[in-house]
Amino acid sequence: MSDRIELRGLRTLGICGVLPEEQARPQPLEVDLDVEADLATAGASDRLEDTVDYGALCSVVERVVSAERFALLERLAARVAEVVLADDRVDAVTVAVRKLRPPVPQQLTTSGVRIVRRRAERPGAERR
Repeated sequence: MSDRIELRGLRTLGICGVLPEEQARPQPLEVDLDVEADLATAGASDRLEDTVDYGALCSVVERVVSAERFALLERLAARVAEVVLADDRVDAVTVAVRKLRPPVPQQLTTSGVRIVRRRAERPGAERR
């Protein structure tokens, strides 16, 4: 699948980190998504209901980041991938998550992870 919805720079506050101060207060986090889905129908129809609504995706991702707690960016990214893949129209997702104020003494602009998750093949499952 080569069709992709690209979302860049979703910023929200969330609890993510292993240090006590990172678990005590939310910090700024940034998420990027590359959502692979068949966009041909939407390209022909020009109708929102024929595509993956990126506004709805942003809302669900923001809810995960701001309402759940994580020790590792890896788990946060995996959790975001889980909720994105809950939409049956999504074939795969690349999730990048960055801490905008990493807790290290060095001059570091961001720290982050990028993961790729694909929908498991379901024998006999029809795609819509």
